Amino acid sequence: MSSQSPSPLQLLSSLGQSVWIDFLSRASTRGGHLQQLIDEDAVVGATSNPSIFEKAMGSGDAYDEQLGELDQELDIRDVFWALAEQDIRDACKVFAPVWEQGAGRDGYVSLEVDPDLAYDTLATFREAIRIHEAVDRPNLMVKIPATRPGLAAIEDVIAEGRSINVTLIFSVARYAEVAESYLRGIERLIASGGDPRKVASVASFFVSRIDTEADRRLEGIGGQDHLKGKLAVANAKLAYSHYLEVFAGPRWEYLASKGATPQRVLWASTSVKNPDYPDTLYVEELLGADTVNTMPEETITAYQDHGKPQARLESGLTEAHAVFDELAKAGLVYEDVTDTLEREGVEKFCSAFESLLKTLNEKRSSLVPA
Repeated sequence: MSSQSPSPLQLLSSLGQSVWIDFLSRASTRGGHLQQLIDEDAVVGATSNPSIFEKAMGSGDAYDEQLGELDQELDIRDVFWALAEQDIRDACKVFAPVWEQGAGRDGYVSLEVDPDLAYDTLATFREAIRIHEAVDRPNLMVKIPATRPGLAAIEDVIAEGRSINVTLIFSVARYAEVAESYLRGIERLIASGGDPRKVASVASFFVSRIDTEADRRLEGIGGQDHLKGKLAVANAKLAYSHYLEVFAGPRWEYLASKGATPQRVLWASTSVKNPDYPDTLYVEELLGADTVNTMPEETITAYQDHGKPQARLESGLTEAHAVFDELAKAGLVYEDVTDTLEREGVEKFCSAFESLLKTLNEKRSSLVPA
């Protein structure tokens, strides 16, 4: 791409949205592919989760050398953390110039706490601090699920001056609680003499899963095809509207005067699951200032090919409210949709983590000389 002709993702970035990727692997980081995405596709951050690591570690031989060097008596969970923490340190190094040039706005890499701890506040807090200390990079974000027990852990970790990516958010009401946890954490940090300028946070909404679940239920209700594929975008627009309200006014202005930065909204799970929908749906409709969109590589490729960047996130709020009203009249219970997705989201990450540990155990065994 010539400098005279910015790419769609470069134009998107110029409108205030940051492009992160939701895939990461040792081969990509060390082989130059990650740097290429930064240079050519305006990528300024990355995230990981158990499913992503399962794909990365479950194939190829990129991890074999380190696997062979680790103590064979080491618990397989500790083996995973040794591999994952090295991957995240490597990725943080690649993104370090982005982080430095942007004064800490972007350039972050996320690593999630053990998903088995999603409903344990104290264990989540301790694990988040442990991961921060183990990786020891200023551009690390530790991911904490936005379960109800996770909210207190989020506040406590922020109060310790650590950066957090709050994951698995589905409802606007839960997002409001997440934002409040962030604000309280920042207030406690400042009150204790800490420096909020060293803390960054994003609140990650899982987008496509909302339409997938809502559409499935609408199919069962019947006669509501005109409402399919509408809830996720409407939900995101109402969430962003709340973001604009929360990070404004006297309370926020005081925190900002001390150096605090807003907890940006991040759109996760932005690949389209229904082939009948445009492949860039959850990028085109969710472009707004001070947001992040994490994209799989196929979405990046599609958007670079035919994306049409335009800030649409603040428009259509009346229509978004109308979607909620129509869905309720049709018999769709929004709260049950989002509660189900949160529960299933934790279960999916736990299942992926267990599958990953099994795969690692088999790979380690195969590397032991007969």
